Amino acid sequence: MATPSPISTRPQTQYFRDAIEDLKAQHLHFRLRILDGEQKPIATVDGKEVINLSSNNYLGLTTHPTLRRAAIDAIRKYGVGSGAVRTIVGTMKIHMELEEQIARFKGTEACVVFQSGFTANSGTVSAILGKEDLIVSDELNHASIIDGCRLSKATIKVFKHKDVADCGRILEETKDWNGHKLLITDGVFSMDGDIAPLPQLCDLAEKYNCIMMVDDAHSSGVLGCNGRGTVDHLGCHGRVDIQVGTLSKAIGSIGGYVCGSRDLIDFLYHRGRPFLFSTSHPPSVTATCQAAFALLDSTAGEKLIKRLWSNTKFFKRKLKRLGFDTGKSETPITPIMVGDAAKAFEFSRQLFDEGLLALAIGYPTVAQGKARLRTIVTATHKRADLERAAEILERVGKRLEVI
Repeated sequence: MATPSPISTRPQTQYFRDAIEDLKAQHLHFRLRILDGEQKPIATVDGKEVINLSSNNYLGLTTHPTLRRAAIDAIRKYGVGSGAVRTIVGTMKIHMELEEQIARFKGTEACVVFQSGFTANSGTVSAILGKEDLIVSDELNHASIIDGCRLSKATIKVFKHKDVADCGRILEETKDWNGHKLLITDGVFSMDGDIAPLPQLCDLAEKYNCIMMVDDAHSSGVLGCNGRGTVDHLGCHGRVDIQVGTLSKAIGSIGGYVCGSRDLIDFLYHRGRPFLFSTSHPPSVTATCQAAFALLDSTAGEKLIKRLWSNTKFFKRKLKRLGFDTGKSETPITPIMVGDAAKAFEFSRQLFDEGLLALAIGYPTVAQGKARLRTIVTATHKRADLERAAEILERVGKRLEVI
């Protein structure tokens, strides 16, 4: 059989190329970096060994032997796939066991697992609200929250980042709203690494009769007792109606989850479109996540989190002494503010050439004029790795007049 010829750009799709050329002109175009081998603190990327400061693998669980064994054992016992969506015959016993385990870990009645953290957010918000309802959202909330808000067709009001007074103003102005109201925030903001003022937002949610929802993607496994997240870290148990988390970052695998009341989870079984129309996780992924939560809720998990924070504080001190602007970060997510997008991408490129992977972030992920490198320290970085990373950052930073 003849090999089909590749489809080249045709007139009706020329705008794809035009858009790419526009990105290149703004120095915002990138190509995918290719990881050769395991996701580790020292990794081989595009054939070059580099210190990896761009991974969400906070605790190093992607390569943990306990999780590896759990995945292999599950494949041997259950096969490589579930073969169906959850509502047909794709709900396996281990899926239910994982959800019960997460609910216990988070201190809630129930939990449902989605295929990704993105679908957990977008699928939940779009399911629980409609066009008669109101959403009050932090301006720096994750794209998955923004998409869920838009899909819901609810009215969206955005408050200034972490500005409790501005949030209160919006809620006061809409206090007579006839529909349901949702107040939603990230727990830890993914680009700045700062923490939401959750207790004060809970106060407002209670005062104005709002559903309170938190996306804990970057705080799961990082903040709170054994990594239970911002709700635990800030003492807000019983005050947050919907907790979203991810299985793709500190947990080391893939997926997202929603925790809350039994009624909420039962509702999402019936109305959460990603849940209804996507095949459930393979048994190996589910078993890996079970092993990760068991590890977190142990002395070994406590030690990993302590090491993560020790490394984070050490690295932040290094950057500040060198004169880098790390914004308002309070977590292992530590931006290095540059401002100009072209300079940020050139900074990242030169760092890579010298053995450090720290990717640049520009518009539209962050606002115009706020381009930065986003670095993330993990529990598995050695102090020598971080010392060397700081030396490379200093050398290139001075060369480009970032410091």
